[in-house]
Amino acid sequence: MIHNLSVVDPSAKIGKNVSIGPFTQIYGDVTIGDNTEIAANVVIMDGARIGKDCKIFPGAVVSADPQDLKFKGEKTILEIGDRTTVRECCTLNKGTSENKITKIGSDCLLMAYVHVAHDCVVGDNCILANNVNLAGHVTIGNYVILGGLVPVHQFVRIGDHTMIGGGSLVRKDVPPFIKAAREPLSYVGINSIGLSRRGFSKQQINTINDIYRTIYVSGFNRTQAIKEVQANIPDSKEKNLVLKFISTSERGLIRGYNG
Repeated sequence: MIHNLSVVDPSAKIGKNVSIGPFTQIYGDVTIGDNTEIAANVVIMDGARIGKDCKIFPGAVVSADPQDLKFKGEKTILEIGDRTTVRECCTLNKGTSENKITKIGSDCLLMAYVHVAHDCVVGDNCILANNVNLAGHVTIGNYVILGGLVPVHQFVRIGDHTMIGGGSLVRKDVPPFIKAAREPLSYVGINSIGLSRRGFSKQQINTINDIYRTIYVSGFNRTQAIKEVQANIPDSKEKNLVLKFISTSERGLIRGYNG
């Protein structure tokens, strides 16, 4: 149902059973999937590609132009997957000419006042708590939880199954499977509870723990720790993912906690 006090461009592609509340404006170059609910006072601008069964709450601004002085009005998009919830007053910017797209996955929860800047990639099943702010070109894996008031520096990567404590400033890459907190942001253990809830076996969790004990607790420098992991930790998908993440880090990794 489209409320008669909303403004919907006739060229917008609106799926079946979509509800649009009053005082909402939807631009022309927009696609909205079936069964999505859009509340009052939402603005969905050109370039938005919204999946099925999403919920967008009042005050959200979706697919606004990037806050980047290099942006010159080029045609880019903001993509949101299926079953993702965007809470009140979130601001989600589309991409720039560099990547063409800002992408938010399926089954995510973006709480109130979250900002996702241009060219970010957010994986599936992520939770971004209130007032999380992602600068441009941030990449976040799957099943990531960011606590409230977390700002993330541009070009930072955050690996799968990571949990970052509220109020933490993320300046460097955060590898997968861990918990991070404190200032400066530091490794504080593996995300064992989250991994267990998602079906990781005890053996897998123990292997991940051994990897990070070697990297962050053993006293080795980073090069020595990687060699130790390669030589002494049995091969596994988790080991390969951690080593690949570390080897491709450009900003460097967060530190271990020194107490």
